[in-house]
Amino acid sequence: MKKRALPQGRQQLRLRCPDRRQLIRWGERTGCPLTLRRCLAVAKVASGQSRAQAARQLLCATSTVVSAVQRFQKSGREGLSDGRAQNGRRKVDERFRRTLCRVLEGTPQQSGWRRTTWTRELLAREVERRGRVRVSPATMGRALASVGARRRRPRLVVRCPWPARRRQRRLWQLKCHAALARPDEPVLFEDEMDVHLNPKIGPDWTLPGQRREVVTPGNNQKRFVAGALDARTARVTWVQGEKKTSALFIDLVRAVDAAYPRAKRLHFILDNAATHSSKKALEALGERLVLHFLPPYCPEGNRIECLWWDVHANVTRNHRCKRIEALMAEVDAYLDARNTRKTASPLLRTAPARHAA
Repeated sequence: MKKRALPQGRQQLRLRCPDRRQLIRWGERTGCPLTLRRCLAVAKVASGQSRAQAARQLLCATSTVVSAVQRFQKSGREGLSDGRAQNGRRKVDERFRRTLCRVLEGTPQQSGWRRTTWTRELLAREVERRGRVRVSPATMGRALASVGARRRRPRLVVRCPWPARRRQRRLWQLKCHAALARPDEPVLFEDEMDVHLNPKIGPDWTLPGQRREVVTPGNNQKRFVAGALDARTARVTWVQGEKKTSALFIDLVRAVDAAYPRAKRLHFILDNAATHSSKKALEALGERLVLHFLPPYCPEGNRIECLWWDVHANVTRNHRCKRIEALMAEVDAYLDARNTRKTASPLLRTAPARHAA
């Protein structure tokens, strides 16, 4: 009785162990992951595994393994290489990527388009207009990934009206002033923070298929925190208020004045808000207080901004407080705990006095 011949994709394939290793090494040298996967599929089937078993181990479809075996049986090792290698010159080459990067540095309106944001289709048309080949939106998506481009939200900024040299010189003076602060003349960074009862929404770790819910109270309420961060000890002095007015700034000045009774002068580095230089505030300031104003719209020069960001990240973001009083109590508790940690830090602890022998 004759044995029935197996179909082309089911014929027995046998390779010796050295031949299988040599085939896998050749696939690794090609540098193509698809070619390497085909070599691995052929090697596993040639070792006695079934097509389905090889597909499960390689995390691919069974048809992929069957196709690789058929290509090897028909054309040998060369049949496993990528057939697109003979298609000619690649469309997305280094020149294409450089042109794409130059396009992404600007906006569509700067290139003459009416749209305000880039799309893959619009990028393909603009790159073609600049002398490169026309590609599909899918190819443009792969080109964007190859240059590391991502869709991100823009950052709102306000430019400082001062000349760049004047602005940098002023920031450098204030930085040196804070670095050379003495115990009898402390330097403090001052600013205000808004606290909303409606929580700020931020990302959080969740399990797959789940999404956290944050219930908003509906009617928003606001409170304000004015703080002063010591440049030398990193301790913060703060007060609360219902309105961000000169009265809030005056309350902070009085709190700092009480916290530093032995200081000869108190140097405040602060922004140009009207509440800091109003007539009411200037009349209430004592002789010990010296104000050093930052350049306009330069929050990066105020060190206390990092503290407010930390408060929002640990307290106000995704909070579940139903009353503004409970939320402000959480803010106070966090700032108290932070001051306690700074006091207990060995770098900030005062060294004990040495007794004479």
